[in-house]
Amino acid sequence: MTAVDPALAPNAGAIFRSWLARFAAALEKRDAETLAGMFGADGYWKDYLSFSWEHRTFSGPSEIRDAFAASLPIFRPRAAREAIGRSAPKLLRRSAKKVIEGFFDFDVEMGRGTAFVRLLHDELSPDDPKIWLMLTSLQELRGFEEKIGARRPSGDEYAMNTTPNNWQDDFEARRLFADRDPEVIIVGAGHAGLILAARLRQMGVDTLVVEKNSRIGDVWRNRYHSLTLHNESTANHMPYMPFPETWPVWLPKDQLAGWLEAYAQAMELNVWTETSLAGASFDEASGTWSVDLRQGMDGSGRRLRCRHLVIATGVSGSVPNIADIPGLSDFNGEVRHSGEYTRGAAYAGKRALVIGTGNSAHDVAQDLHVNGAAQVALYQRSPTCVVSLVPSAAMVFKIYSEGPVDEIDLLTSAIPFPVLEDTYKFMTKRAGDADKEMLDALNKAGFETYFGRDGTGFHMMYLRGEGGYYINVGCSDLIIEGKVGVVQARDADRFVAEGLRMKDGTIVPLDLVVLATGFRNMQEGIRQMLGDEIADALGPVWGFDQDYQMRNMWRRTARDGLWLMGGALIDARLYSRFLAIEIKASLEGLLPDRASMPIIPRTRGDS
Repeated sequence: MTAVDPALAPNAGAIFRSWLARFAAALEKRDAETLAGMFGADGYWKDYLSFSWEHRTFSGPSEIRDAFAASLPIFRPRAAREAIGRSAPKLLRRSAKKVIEGFFDFDVEMGRGTAFVRLLHDELSPDDPKIWLMLTSLQELRGFEEKIGARRPSGDEYAMNTTPNNWQDDFEARRLFADRDPEVIIVGAGHAGLILAARLRQMGVDTLVVEKNSRIGDVWRNRYHSLTLHNESTANHMPYMPFPETWPVWLPKDQLAGWLEAYAQAMELNVWTETSLAGASFDEASGTWSVDLRQGMDGSGRRLRCRHLVIATGVSGSVPNIADIPGLSDFNGEVRHSGEYTRGAAYAGKRALVIGTGNSAHDVAQDLHVNGAAQVALYQRSPTCVVSLVPSAAMVFKIYSEGPVDEIDLLTSAIPFPVLEDTYKFMTKRAGDADKEMLDALNKAGFETYFGRDGTGFHMMYLRGEGGYYINVGCSDLIIEGKVGVVQARDADRFVAEGLRMKDGTIVPLDLVVLATGFRNMQEGIRQMLGDEIADALGPVWGFDQDYQMRNMWRRTARDGLWLMGGALIDARLYSRFLAIEIKASLEGLLPDRASMPIIPRTRGDS
């Protein structure tokens, strides 16, 4: 973001309100032609549920006109007005363009929506700004609004002592589900599962979360000893319960794990730990799932029925990706996947090779070095996108310093894929310039780097589910200093009993090989839990579909009543609202079935 001439700033509000009045009038008249004409030639409109009951992206006047024409008679949008309690419209420079940004609220048949719009400011015709990009989103279902603020429960039944039970008694009884089935079962009590459960509870949905670990937060607590989050805590707040202002910028895993435990208690969530999904089947006639759960150390079973089943076991998947490496079975030393690795203290004085060069591989190598391993090297099979934590990686999340988290969530999610690509290319170029000295030194040390397959950098690699990037928190410095070595796969022959034999015949002696080779797609974890038929029907998870949305994530899947929830804390916070609304709408009979969905044309192929 770049500020523009302060003298123009006071006009931003007036220009925005004048534009909004014209937009609101066209909405009331259901005038698709006029609405489409308010977009620039390269304009984009993204919608989350409010005009489509889907996650959609429309681009160009013709497609946008057709989308309005199809949706206006069904969703009957009206009463577009400047959003109360939001930041005032601002005149800024984004991507070398002068823009006016603002928020407005609107009503549709099923609830209340909020929109973010970025208008192109033309000084030659300032009174007729065109829409560069707009996001419309359904924020509340009418009659089922979140029970927060003025709508929160009074607690009179406990305050006035009108019942023999206190709050704790009722909470414990409710979470047992002794006399009822839940409406929703969520598998996985990581941050994504808990955030969705909290959203659903505030909408009055009876939800059970099951977690295979013994404590809430173990999904983070049990990961390798040195792990911290690589994006700033100011971007990672959870709904209803933001992190304390005293917390560090870079959040340690154990601090987050403890917070998840506290969050579940504070949000009054029904969570069963030491409980795993043994199997599930969907009955088409009744529209319900029969869910078999395995509980406790003895593996005792419990069968429950629910309308909706949510898998929240992690986008990265739960099935380790074991690379096919020649001769590894002949190696006499210890081999373990990075998912099983906890800390390097047990390997002091040992010789270790880490297969892989992503974040986990670097963190494991650094942890081994810090804990006194005699020799540590990374085994590189392909170039790696490396960025400094500060300033380069922090650039992606710097926007969260501009305003309230919920506003920045809407702003960032409004950016369509083509603009996102250009933005990340620009950021990656800046990062490459800032990190040039480090990258040159890495290349000199034999470590190969690049900026992603199309120059869009590490965060686009994350969004595409590609991996192969590292945010430097110290291991790159160790490589440059020669304290962590680099072995190129093309120079290696195969593993032998003593270690790794190189093509020149020399042997690198080893005691430990860590496979930091990631996990298989979430689809494969679903295959193990729910079988081939469902996994194949769903298809791949994560990465962009033809509408530039994440495949199978946070919205309706190919299997009725089955939903997937995941992503980083930022993703979970934003998209949990829309997933919770869809589930609640389905429970209340408000969500159209597939045959009754509004027909809004699609004009693009796969992206």
